[in-house]
Amino acid sequence: MSPLFHLAFQVHDLNAARRFYGQILGCTEGRSTDRWVDFNFFGHQLSLHLGAAADQTSTSLVDEHNVPIPHFGVILEMPEWEKLMAQLEQQGVVFEVSPSLRFAGQAGQQASAFVRDPSGNALEFKGFTDLSGVYEK
Repeated sequence: MSPLFHLAFQVHDLNAARRFYGQILGCTEGRSTDRWVDFNFFGHQLSLHLGAAADQTSTSLVDEHNVPIPHFGVILEMPEWEKLMAQLEQQGVVFEVSPSLRFAGQAGQQASAFVRDPSGNALEFKGFTDLSGVYEK
């Protein structure tokens, strides 16, 4: 089994977070209390804790896009990424940065899109035709 990634962060409304991560993204809910909930986020563990979300106003210019900083996300194979983008559009999710192809024709070519959860936490979804290119220079 490959190592799993764990990320804990704050959300201001657990019910809204459950709808977003569980129903919209399709993540399976794990353990929970009245103060936190775990989700299987594409094979990795997210722990959402009730509290004030972090400052979400910073951006960084990457390939002509102002991307939200901080953010986290997942790297998917292109067919899975395309399926997820269609699912998000169908659910009416507003994109912070619309789905687009970045670094076209260069090392690390990827599709990318950014969304925010109901607490303002930024998520990036990347799609690669060939996952061996993720760290390519």
